[in-house]
Amino acid sequence: MRALALFSGGLDSMLAIKLISDQNIDVIALHVDIGFDSKKDKSEILQTRAAKAGASKLEVLDVRQQYIQEILFSPKYGYGKNINPCIDCHGFMFRLALELLPRFDASFVITGEVIGQRPMSQRSAALKAVQNLAGDNNRLIVRPLCAKRLELTLPEEKGWIDREKLLDIAGRNREVQMKLAKQYGFDDYESPGGGCLLTHKAYSDRIKDVIANDTFDIEDAKLLKCGRHLRLPGGAKLVIGRDEADNLALEKLKLSKYNPIDLHGLKGPMGYLHVNANNEDSKLAVKLMLTYARTNKEQIYPVSVGKTIYHENPLPSKAAAQAYL
Repeated sequence: MRALALFSGGLDSMLAIKLISDQNIDVIALHVDIGFDSKKDKSEILQTRAAKAGASKLEVLDVRQQYIQEILFSPKYGYGKNINPCIDCHGFMFRLALELLPRFDASFVITGEVIGQRPMSQRSAALKAVQNLAGDNNRLIVRPLCAKRLELTLPEEKGWIDREKLLDIAGRNREVQMKLAKQYGFDDYESPGGGCLLTHKAYSDRIKDVIANDTFDIEDAKLLKCGRHLRLPGGAKLVIGRDEADNLALEKLKLSKYNPIDLHGLKGPMGYLHVNANNEDSKLAVKLMLTYARTNKEQIYPVSVGKTIYHENPLPSKAAAQAYL
């Protein structure tokens, strides 16, 4: 018998795997990558956490483009406080997992969700909405942490798993989970609710700015995780690295809609300017980049935006601050 576990890397998803794998069920951890996780590469950490929880292996499903096209901007159940379509997102992930059951020769799906833990996506009505969105007509979704508070699922009814060995957690208090984490030796896991950038106001505001001026795609989802984002007077977007970590992250990106800005050897930030920037925005972008580099305010420097070289001097710091979104 085998189960697929929707796996975020958080404590609840680790505990769900542990509860089921302890019943001699082979569990494959399925991490669904919708593109809005943190900017750090977590593949190695996810692998370690999944194995520690008892999963036989980790599978990462890249659905970033599909998520943007189908869910992000047209959720049936709307958004939370920001651009976070949590109910539709959960339904989307469960639907994918259920569709993958034959591929992995698995019989049911598990998740670390706890009823009442999150006000939008884990209310009783929301769980039913998720079930409908997922097309779970055969009752194959099991929530081991709160199973005893929910209706009987097919795996429990058929005796594939023992309902008495599942839990009845509810609400936002995590005392039971913390005790279990200590018992099982889980000392490394994602903080609850901290992983999805769509729940963060600043990130959501950046998405709103993009869709007000451009089309949104995977490239934007990655770029919005890094740097200072500035909307220039002519409408162009400028992105400037804030620190070494930002600069390294920006350097790794392959962007078709943005030109890199080359400071010609000056010590300073990494930057990108939208390819549609007019001449005035391009000059201003160069000045702003020079402002954050090690420069003399009175000196003129050569800076390349794509294949075009500009000769400009830095802006005063006060003027530069006024250019932010």
